[in-house]
Amino acid sequence: MARSDRILDELGLGPVWVSRVAGTPANVLGDLSVARAAPVPRDSAPVKPSSAIMTASVPADAPHRAPAVEAIAPDALATNMPAGGRVAPIEAPGHTPIVLPPVEQLDWPALAERVSQCTSCKLCEKRTQTVFGVGDPNADWMLIGEAPGETEDKQGEPFVGQAGKLLDNMLRSLGMQRGQDVYIANVIKCRPPNNRNPEPEEVARCEPYLQRQVALVQPKLIVAMGRFAAQSLLKTTASIASLRGRLHEYQNVPVIVTYHPAYLLRSLPDKAKAWSDLCMAKATYEKLRG
Repeated sequence: MARSDRILDELGLGPVWVSRVAGTPANVLGDLSVARAAPVPRDSAPVKPSSAIMTASVPADAPHRAPAVEAIAPDALATNMPAGGRVAPIEAPGHTPIVLPPVEQLDWPALAERVSQCTSCKLCEKRTQTVFGVGDPNADWMLIGEAPGETEDKQGEPFVGQAGKLLDNMLRSLGMQRGQDVYIANVIKCRPPNNRNPEPEEVARCEPYLQRQVALVQPKLIVAMGRFAAQSLLKTTASIASLRGRLHEYQNVPVIVTYHPAYLLRSLPDKAKAWSDLCMAKATYEKLRG
């Protein structure tokens, strides 16, 4: 038995070595015997195999193969793989995710804060600020408009500018004034680009805020101002002409439909119709009061 074979037998590697290196060139085995024969002190750190040993395990003419990579079990990925295919973040042990209370449980300060931080739809991307609402939170009348315009977006208050001045005059004609006898809000809290009509998804995302405002105010009468506001509140596609002059309902509150003040600035003849709508609203309110 050759010296190299005796050394391998003493190390308990003889059978393994023979099965792995069968047919290996003798010059490689010679290099290996020298490397294996070198004494290693007992208290020394483990030594990585030399290039000769690494070469000896694979024939020189064997095709090149990429190093093996440890496979990840499919089940390990599936536990954090949502339907969209993106890996969901793994929460640290003991971490409790923040759960916001539902909108229908918020009081006025919490609701205003939720609206100011809202990113539920794409309208948040280009707004200057949200337009929450203004007025008496215990008012009997609630006026609901469509969506903020450019001036409202800058000031954060609904119905300002020329349209707001006309609305103030309309309220004074009824013996009321902004901030005391009425609460004013919009269906949409962010300005749509170029004052376009909000899209159905945007209305759906914003509607819980208006619903909560109505629930907090508990008005005796709602005046829907403008075609879009009326259609959104009443869930209809009917024209404003067909909705005027009739009593409607939103969350068990009577609703009167009239024109938006901005529209009246462009169509002066319809001011008389708007005045008729307000007279109907006042008569309805007086009847409700008994």
